[in-house]
Amino acid sequence: MVFEPFEDESDFEDLDEKLSDPDPAVRRVAVMDLADTADPEAIPLIARAVGDDSAEVRLQAAIALGEFDGLAAATALCEALQDTDGKVARAAADSLAELKDPDSAPPLLALTGHEDAKVREGALLGLKQLRRPDALANGIEGMKDPVAAVRIQALGVVGYLKAEEALPALIASCRDEDPEVRRTAVGALAFSKSSHAKDALLAALQDDHWAVREIAAEVLGKFSMTDEAAQLIPLLDDAYWQVRVKAVRSLGKLKVVDAVDRIGAQLGEQTSNLRKEAAAALGEIADRSALPFLESLVDDPDPDVRKNVRWALAQIE
Repeated sequence: MVFEPFEDESDFEDLDEKLSDPDPAVRRVAVMDLADTADPEAIPLIARAVGDDSAEVRLQAAIALGEFDGLAAATALCEALQDTDGKVARAAADSLAELKDPDSAPPLLALTGHEDAKVREGALLGLKQLRRPDALANGIEGMKDPVAAVRIQALGVVGYLKAEEALPALIASCRDEDPEVRRTAVGALAFSKSSHAKDALLAALQDDHWAVREIAAEVLGKFSMTDEAAQLIPLLDDAYWQVRVKAVRSLGKLKVVDAVDRIGAQLGEQTSNLRKEAAAALGEIADRSALPFLESLVDDPDPDVRKNVRWALAQIE
């Protein structure tokens, strides 16, 4: 549904009065009605509700502001982000993540150094989608935060900006003590085609955590590699099938003929997603040595596997 701008000033005045009603339920409904207008003129009124005595009203205001964009909405949400009620603060963070207008950035930039880690985390989350070049320094600084959740959101800001000058900081984060931070940093390297980024990704293939190995295997498929591509082959023995899937996919994209036998062996796995990816990879490589593996799967019980097998055979024959 597309809302038309709200034009009835008398209704606005009525909602304004309801925001001062002694009953918090009435005030909460007024906030909801203001959001339904979809009129930017409602933002100052909803912003008033951010300071309401009732946490339920403040929560509704934080949710309602997610329907709007721009500096005024961002400023009100930054106030809600600092609310002492955890539900209100989380709702504000979620709404900040919906901002798209780059002009919304100033109040968020101001909060990236806040004493409360949750506030820093929410501010960086909101900045990510705005892709403001002047947020790069805040993002890099946030990557050194003592709290892992903040470092993850800071990596999001930096990764979205795809700035080569941030590469040393991103590579350093690939060695972070927290596996989720390492996983996010490795994923953020996808934009760079430098040898330093490639070396960091190859090192991540040996990470202790499977999710880091998985994303490293996926990102390496986007690089132009020759001899280094063979370093993906050992991941076909990984204990986690999710890692093997990404390694298979990248080996196919990179057309690594030396991996045909090892990829073909994946066609005997119980996990249908792995068989499907293995068949597709053999089709990408399109080497005749894959024919025996593929021909053994033409009657696979999974229709997606059979489809990929037929496609792969067509690429080779």
